[in-house]
Amino acid sequence: MIGLLSLAFTNRISATLVALMLLCVTLAFAASVGETAIPMQTVINTIANHVWNAGHEVDVIDAGIVWNYRLSRAVVAASCGASLAVAGAVLQGLLRNALADPYLLGISAGASTGAVSVAILGLGAGVLGLSVGAFIGSLVAFAFVALLSLQAGRGTGAIILAGVAGSQLFNAMTSFIVTKSASAEEARGIMFWLLGNLSGVRWPDVWLALPVAIVGLVICFGYSRALDAFTFGRDSAASLGVPVRRAYVVLIGCAALMTAVMVSIVGSIGFVGLVIPHAARFFVGTRHSALLPISALIGALFLVCADVFSRMVVPGQVLPIGVITALIGAPAFALILCHGRVLR
Repeated sequence: MIGLLSLAFTNRISATLVALMLLCVTLAFAASVGETAIPMQTVINTIANHVWNAGHEVDVIDAGIVWNYRLSRAVVAASCGASLAVAGAVLQGLLRNALADPYLLGISAGASTGAVSVAILGLGAGVLGLSVGAFIGSLVAFAFVALLSLQAGRGTGAIILAGVAGSQLFNAMTSFIVTKSASAEEARGIMFWLLGNLSGVRWPDVWLALPVAIVGLVICFGYSRALDAFTFGRDSAASLGVPVRRAYVVLIGCAALMTAVMVSIVGSIGFVGLVIPHAARFFVGTRHSALLPISALIGALFLVCADVFSRMVVPGQVLPIGVITALIGAPAFALILCHGRVLR
């Protein structure tokens, strides 16, 4: 028995190391690919110079492109993909709904309203930036949905319907502000941001996105057994000793916070939280102790690769990453749906 447990632990550690190596290779690849191709060795030498002060001779321009632009962008993309995928897996398991995803709670719509309020209406008197405004809007939208669902009956159906109502309300407010007050140039910039934009992220964004992704995954992983119990319903979970109310508050709050932070940095990116958890179930099944880490890994890899594709598909232009995720995610989800492998 002890030997079997030791073997399982060793296999899990080995799988984790392989996954981390795969993610590191993907990040390095993302830093080397772009309008200006940079050799992989230059990427490795640049990272070594900044992390370990290795002293490799690297062209200054290439080093600046790799470190200041591409690598920070790739790390934020990985953090965002992992966070949205984990949040989607948590919400699908907690609410027992195959269509649940981070945007179910109206967080993305609230972030959009907060962003345009700062950018167009000038709320915050120049003190608040676009990301801060989006973050505040996300929290306001989540509070609205939470209060509405409590008044409607506290069930999973009430949360879903409250999320739909909140999304429609805040999307309407965003459209009203843009239509009434924005100039043509402002409207173009806001619409580009709303479709998902990684072009402006730098290392300060990494120091916000990466810790949130890691801490969020750790907290949700700590409730993996509770999520397994919720598969059979709230009453069954309570009979198994799960603190239902605390689990709801922690898990929904964690999913909302992860989504709010990521949306405040990169804008709205759809389909990651919806499709990736379903894809992860093909590999590891429904046990959340395995589903959450695999969802985080696949989500990180997917969004990094989608970002690379968004920079290469149209020469001289960068497509909004939300367009790429939708073009890939919609057919993928249709395929999953047609094969009957959605969560029931």
